[in-house]
Amino acid sequence: MYDLIVIGGGPAGYLAAERGAEEGLKILLYEKRNLGGVCLNEGCIPSKSLLYSAKIYQSALYGEKYGVTAKDISFDHKKVIERKQKVVGMLVGGIKAKLKKLKVEIISSAAYIKGRSGGAFQVEADGKVSEAKQLLIACGSMPVLPPIEGLKESITSGFALTNREILDLTEVPAKLSIIGGGVIGLEMAAYYNAAGSEVTVIEMLDHIAGNTDAEIAKLLQNSLQNKGVKFMLSSKVTKISGGKVEYINDGKTQSVKADKVLVSIGRKPFTEGIGLENIGLHTERGAVVTDDMCRT
Repeated sequence: MYDLIVIGGGPAGYLAAERGAEEGLKILLYEKRNLGGVCLNEGCIPSKSLLYSAKIYQSALYGEKYGVTAKDISFDHKKVIERKQKVVGMLVGGIKAKLKKLKVEIISSAAYIKGRSGGAFQVEADGKVSEAKQLLIACGSMPVLPPIEGLKESITSGFALTNREILDLTEVPAKLSIIGGGVIGLEMAAYYNAAGSEVTVIEMLDHIAGNTDAEIAKLLQNSLQNKGVKFMLSSKVTKISGGKVEYINDGKTQSVKADKVLVSIGRKPFTEGIGLENIGLHTERGAVVTDDMCRT
């Protein structure tokens, strides 16, 4: 019997496991992929690693105006990805080492909540059921994949990508179309533009960067446009296939050719198929409803 079972090894899950273990609790943590969650493996950290490499490259290219002259400047995308992987690996390794030191038990598998019996939560993975007095659900989020014609097939074939796959591309696509002008889309637009891609961002709203201050968003758009990024605003994507993306703008169907397509229109809670119904949890739009203390 554990004091606490944590489902999800992201920033919420692994930190909770650390704090609990420091207080002497016996803890079991389930993580089906890598410790660190989306932020460390597929989001904040790797994207900033790529963008920093792009920044250094841009600084070298235009250093003369600051009195710095460099010769034979080149950009090696594969080495950038290799460095990104080393950075992520080092940080993930640090988390794993600390949890191990605190004697947190880690099971690298997807967990399923079977129910509750005798005051204990029952969680199963790989055919083995474990019990705990308390349960923390920290499964994080997953990409939203809209019902666009051809999207499912494009994801399967590798033509369309999510934030997970785009960060591991070993080749820079000549033409990259990005569906969604939010944070993820804009970061990847900035990086792959610097790396040499012809980037087109297709956004349904009439502005980029979501709820960001309008003046700042416009400055960012102008900056990216000056570097060659194209923006198709007030445009709804209707089909992805045959090396192109079709969209409707001002009532007219248009298209843009692409070698790769990044789908980044947002994220949603990852709560499907983990057994929430077995303990009667109430959800709204996929999110577990909690009080001000994050209790169900």
